[in-house]
Amino acid sequence: MTIVALPMKPQRGLDDDVAREQTLLQPEQAKLLKLDYILSPSPVRVSSSRRSLYQIASFARVALTIITGASFCVMLYRSAVWAFVAVAVDAVVVERQAASSPSGVPDYFVTVPELFPGPTPTGAAGFLAQTNPAPFIGTTYIPNSPLETQVPIVGNTNNGNIFELHGQLSHYFPNPSGFGVDEYSLPTNASIVQLHMLSRHGSRYPTSGAGAEVIGQKITNFTKAGGRFGGDLSFLNTWSYKLGAEILVPVGKQELFDSGTLHQIQYGHLYKNNGSKIVARTTSQDRMLQSAEYFMAGFFGLMWPKNATLVVSYEVDGATYNNSLAGYGNCPNSNTAVNQAGNNASRVWENIYLVDAQKRLNAISGSFNWTIGDVYNAQSLCAYEEVALGYSAFCKLFTYSEWEGYEYSIDLAFAGNNMFQSPTGRAIGIGYVQELYARLQHQLITKPAGQVNLTLDNNTTTFPLNQSLYFDFSHDTNIAAVLTAFGLKQFATLLPSTYILRNRSNIVSHMECFGSRLDVEIIETPQPLSGNRRGNNGIYTAGNTTRYVHFILNQRTIPLGISFPECGNRDDGWCELTTFTNVLSTKLAESQFDYACFGNYPAQPYGAIYNGAPLPSGSIGTSVTFTSTGTTSPSPSSKNSGVAGVVTTTVTVTAAAPVCTPSTSPKAAATTSAKVATTTGRTVTQIGDGQIQAPPAPTGGRTVTQIGDGQVQAPAGGRPVTQIGDGQIQAPVGGRPVTQIGDGQIQAPKTAATTSVQAATTTGRPVTQIGDGQIQAPVGGRPVTQIGDGQVQAPKPTAY
Repeated sequence: MTIVALPMKPQRGLDDDVAREQTLLQPEQAKLLKLDYILSPSPVRVSSSRRSLYQIASFARVALTIITGASFCVMLYRSAVWAFVAVAVDAVVVERQAASSPSGVPDYFVTVPELFPGPTPTGAAGFLAQTNPAPFIGTTYIPNSPLETQVPIVGNTNNGNIFELHGQLSHYFPNPSGFGVDEYSLPTNASIVQLHMLSRHGSRYPTSGAGAEVIGQKITNFTKAGGRFGGDLSFLNTWSYKLGAEILVPVGKQELFDSGTLHQIQYGHLYKNNGSKIVARTTSQDRMLQSAEYFMAGFFGLMWPKNATLVVSYEVDGATYNNSLAGYGNCPNSNTAVNQAGNNASRVWENIYLVDAQKRLNAISGSFNWTIGDVYNAQSLCAYEEVALGYSAFCKLFTYSEWEGYEYSIDLAFAGNNMFQSPTGRAIGIGYVQELYARLQHQLITKPAGQVNLTLDNNTTTFPLNQSLYFDFSHDTNIAAVLTAFGLKQFATLLPSTYILRNRSNIVSHMECFGSRLDVEIIETPQPLSGNRRGNNGIYTAGNTTRYVHFILNQRTIPLGISFPECGNRDDGWCELTTFTNVLSTKLAESQFDYACFGNYPAQPYGAIYNGAPLPSGSIGTSVTFTSTGTTSPSPSSKNSGVAGVVTTTVTVTAAAPVCTPSTSPKAAATTSAKVATTTGRTVTQIGDGQIQAPPAPTGGRTVTQIGDGQVQAPAGGRPVTQIGDGQIQAPVGGRPVTQIGDGQIQAPKTAATTSVQAATTTGRPVTQIGDGQIQAPVGGRPVTQIGDGQVQAPKPTAY
């Protein structure tokens, strides 16, 4: 017997599983079942009346046979009908993809084939069932779910979770401490009428060329050459790098599916199940597109294309597109030397908190030399292997305080590169802020506003104004910049670069972990709601229907009154909608988008910028004091406890002629360090792309100027040095090429080049970076200081 499952058109709605089960067999389709049956063994002549009765009986037998066949279909439902449904789902997807083919369909609706997915190499599949070392000695066995996180860590006396200290590389977890206000339920007769969600993608492999890949290759090269590790590092003797690049790992897909499911439970009622589709937005990178699709599957089900349409904006490395979900792509200054303060501050801190770890690892590594950068990259490798493979042996190499130090280093980098200590912090995020502003006013965007794409945002087909649900998908640094562009000042605290400031809100793992999301609720109440919510479920005051804005970051409320006094000091952190839109009306001007992204202005040391935008010209040459209140923490090697109180930092703002231009190639930039120690103990400051200046020009501290790609020239008597390869520079007379062979190490030309050089040596010996802008020869060498691109200065003018 052959049974053919007949397709049906599912009823429109969220519950597609119910629709699939309603498989109908129409009478005219019965022949498709090809049921073999015999009505009579041989022809028999009968009277008309008996013939009628016989026909009735025959029809009854046929009907019974059909019913039996249908029952058999039900019995085979799981094995046959579900198999068909799986094919049907594929057909629906194919149909959607075919409808989104490049022919005749705008590119921003095309999801397959992916137009600009970026790198998509896949890593090795996980095998945690075989590689998991749990149960660990002295601990109770707890099943992994799905990652193995019960790793014993030295110094973890408070049962902390190091996997929540991985900054933006942390697997999703709700904010554990909140942002300074309690959570409140909706008062009686209040209702949520709209949701705007901005979500990060899920857990992924490292980006191409990231530090995790670099240290992985260095370890592999060492062991392939016969090198051996001992002690806690002996696992490296058989270890290999198994990670792919940039695309979602399995748990990243789960994070977004879970987020979609959570949002369905939280906000599913807002979906108007009336046959219309909502528009959601993402970018063209593979991980971005898949994150959006997994979220939609969690929210709507596998048939989500019946409920939503994705608008896909181009995101292409090296190309410029207006895209509010990847705002750095059209902000050239965000990728130049003027926006390196966060990296500089992070490196200062790395050279403090990782000193003990570096010594520990080098003691059991034979001839393998762990630099500070290598140690830091090993911490990153722990985070990436954890989310990709379920467990990483690198994680147990570090103490709990070193993991706290790792988290803080990321906080410093985000603060100085993407948030309030960055000159482009507001500018990168202003496009999305303007889009939310437009949606709240039910207006299209008709003139340039940051990175807004006018082609899309001036059209209700791609930028609808009547939805109750808005789902957008972006990146960690972009969302951090969006928080900055809103002007949320609780994230503006200046973080010292030499110790941990406790009790801070700007903790990246709490803000931008994988799968993180900002939910902006619009709440309607029948009357104005009192801001005093303690001990009651809401007290209404006299007035008319009122709407409020409620910001939620990773399931905890961001109080808007802290940043915007106009909103009032409400217990629930809400802000009246009209007040909030008035606040947003000034944000584009505050971002200084054109000047921040394309203007000529000098780089500033970390801490000089405090508002996420370039400094006003009148502040150049002044000293600015910043005060942060909280609990300080000493370096990991210190035995002193943290001190609660006020931390004061004074930074001198650099004066210089503007030299930075948006078109400058990043390779052509001079030192990326904003503060460089000179031979006299005074500091020199980077004042532009390719220029550094000592305060009163000590010996070797004269201004050097970039005169070409890879060339710098001292103003009087200085000879230019020329970049002759990736990581190599050549002095014009008598100088030999030098090559960077590690973090802070350079070697004469026997070693292959890796990355751009930081300093010159003429001896051929490796030198090691010992501070911000200083390098030290390994044996008896004196510190030398970088004073320009390819130039170093020793106390007596002999350079190592």
